[in-house]
Amino acid sequence: MSLLQKIGLTLFLCALAIFTLTLGLNKFTLTSESLAVDKEVHRESIISMARDMGMLDKTYQNQFAFVSDLKKCIKASQLELSASYDNAEYKGSEWDYKIGDWAIKDYILPTVQKSGHGMVSDNKGLFLLLTFGLGILGGLIFILPKFMEQPGIKNDNIYHDPLTRGMNYNIRTGLLITSIIGILVYGIFYTSGNVLLPILSAIVILIIIGLVFIYQKEKNRKSPRSASAKVIGWLGLVAGIYLIIFYILLYWKPEYITNWMTIVDPVSEKLNGGAASQWFLYGLMYTVIVLVMGVRMISKYRHNRYQIIRTLSVMFFQTAIAFLLPEILTRLNYPYYDFKNIWPLNYTFFFDWNIKNLIASGGLGIFMLVWGIVLIVLAVPIITYFFGKRWYCSWVCGCGGLAETMGDPFRQLSDKSVRAWRFERWIIHAVLVFAVVMTLMVLYHYFTGRQQVLFLNSDSIRSWYGFLIGSAFAGVVGTGFYPLMGNRVWCRYGCPLAAYLGLVQRFKSRFRITTNGGQCISCGNCSTYCEMGIDVRHYAQRGQDIVRSSCVGCGVCAAVCPRGVLRLENASADVNQRTEDLRTVHIEDLINAQ
Repeated sequence: MSLLQKIGLTLFLCALAIFTLTLGLNKFTLTSESLAVDKEVHRESIISMARDMGMLDKTYQNQFAFVSDLKKCIKASQLELSASYDNAEYKGSEWDYKIGDWAIKDYILPTVQKSGHGMVSDNKGLFLLLTFGLGILGGLIFILPKFMEQPGIKNDNIYHDPLTRGMNYNIRTGLLITSIIGILVYGIFYTSGNVLLPILSAIVILIIIGLVFIYQKEKNRKSPRSASAKVIGWLGLVAGIYLIIFYILLYWKPEYITNWMTIVDPVSEKLNGGAASQWFLYGLMYTVIVLVMGVRMISKYRHNRYQIIRTLSVMFFQTAIAFLLPEILTRLNYPYYDFKNIWPLNYTFFFDWNIKNLIASGGLGIFMLVWGIVLIVLAVPIITYFFGKRWYCSWVCGCGGLAETMGDPFRQLSDKSVRAWRFERWIIHAVLVFAVVMTLMVLYHYFTGRQQVLFLNSDSIRSWYGFLIGSAFAGVVGTGFYPLMGNRVWCRYGCPLAAYLGLVQRFKSRFRITTNGGQCISCGNCSTYCEMGIDVRHYAQRGQDIVRSSCVGCGVCAAVCPRGVLRLENASADVNQRTEDLRTVHIEDLINAQ
């Protein structure tokens, strides 16, 4: 590492440290002005309760204590209003008088935001520069010297670096099992004590494990697992834990990260005219990471024109289409809409509130609704037929963009074992089925007004899907496990859109990766760098085309091959035969055919 890179790394770590420490730099005071409650009945009750508890106008040095007392105050008001409802002469709706559980969550976050004051709130611009600005500068200073090095892959100690060498297999498995159990247990509290959906999820998980270990026969070929047998990448473990904690706070406890939202308020006010939400914070961070790490991606693969163009594509779509355009639409009082987000990845597309919001928004809203349906019904199968799933997963998708940029240092950790492949097939298609069932139930409720289907409630199902798949799987595990299980955990095991695209690619697509087995020297670069866990070398050694539903067509296997064995192609000559395990060319048949 050069001196310039050490300076860049130091600046980045300083920015990360300041970013983390800002969570404790503000003070919090609940006043009648900072209470973010619109309904007058609720507002008066909460203010009265806060005054009785001695919380009103009290300054808290600790955000945890403030949030804890605020929750107690609002819940006490909830009980009081529920008890007095029958005796109150109130002519409005029941829930205009009572405080629902959902309303508590809606009240807490904006109230904490408005109640904050102190060092961070008084110096937003300064902290924006010390965190995002300094982090971007440090990252670029670290990356730019790489453009002076010889391009290409050198396999320089990726399995020895404490950040990228991965986990001991047993420890990694233990962390994964602990995470799954923790998510299911927390899901019981998330669903207000409803154990039905967590139990059903646990049963499905056990069935999948049984199908993999019991009912499928073990093949003779066993690919190595991409996990260290003895050593542990301790820096990777620390990075993974930090990411997991970040996503837990982002999705389920955003009231504890309001200082981070305050830091990016100036950017939010410029773009959409309002204060930053947790999702604006995440979108800004996401975009900055993709842009900075995209520069790193280009420096690493600049010897390959395909990789340069593909990286620029994901940088553009994330910045312009996923981040800037929706914020501009919001400022113009149109619905927030990501034009590249497709159902079932965008699982809220068919939710009743979204459909009503789009229809109520006039011509543009109707266009958004039709655009989304056209993408699902026509664009996905047609474009995937011609170009494979790479058109979306590697060129457009934000999840793929983050995986390809921030996650690239960890791509070699993707498990290449046959057992991992079996888990992949069962889990990702189970998620797709879950998404389809959930959407059908939501549409059934929308058109009939009935929520109950057999013993399941459509609202409970979509809430559980959002928690389990949209938050826990896609965020906490999908991104938090980059340093532990590779950069495409979500894309490989959980993304329902990837499953949909993969089915089209597997059975009816012109896309394939061709191999010239006679040139293969079995160096293993292709398998090492395959982020989707495909043992590419196994195909190359046999001269067999790679047609896997999981392949995202990133082309890195071809970029790192020293002999040009692999080639990404679109051809229709043998589109119906290319998925056969072995295709033997009989010279005699060719001669007779002529």
